[in-house]
Amino acid sequence: MRNWRAPRRADAYGEGMSVDTAHAAGLLMLLSHPVRLRAFAELARHAKDGCTIFEMSIHLDLPKPEVAELLGRLVGAGVATGTGNGYYRARDGVLREAAEALDRGQPIAPLLAEYPKLRAYFSHGRLSSLPPTLSEKARQMAELFARFVAVDGVLTETEVNTRIAAAADDVAAVRRMLVESGWLERDRAGSSYGSGRALPGVPV
Repeated sequence: MRNWRAPRRADAYGEGMSVDTAHAAGLLMLLSHPVRLRAFAELARHAKDGCTIFEMSIHLDLPKPEVAELLGRLVGAGVATGTGNGYYRARDGVLREAAEALDRGQPIAPLLAEYPKLRAYFSHGRLSSLPPTLSEKARQMAELFARFVAVDGVLTETEVNTRIAAAADDVAAVRRMLVESGWLERDRAGSSYGSGRALPGVPV
């Protein structure tokens, strides 16, 4: 059996992430600070009108030098635009872009891109619901997870669960779907699993 390393969702900045994902995580970490988040919210609230350092110091009740440093960090991180004594503005769509980058960094994202009709069943790269039983989408979902789990020999139930858990919280439901659709075969004791049929594009 070939080694299969369960894909990880990186929780620490930069760990196991692509460049885009690490950048997005960095933006969200930057805005997790209450004062920086308030400053960004004020810029977003003023939209195209923006705010000067003086105006922001009033909104945040902070000294102008501290506000200047704060806005400089937002500009440097790419979540705002503006310089010096001019107007600062929130960059439109930056949070949406960050969320989309994080979604693309999820383990199942590359395979999910091949099944566009199934995207509605996922939230931020995690399975949120299953399609109706016996539907074409249910067939596609089973195939998607069969490819994702990639059973390559005899696996224990724990090993199967670990692979499924990289993209789904309801592990039992996905495992049952794979068994009922014939992608997984369970032994009589119910303690180990093997591949029920060849994966698409994989030689027998």
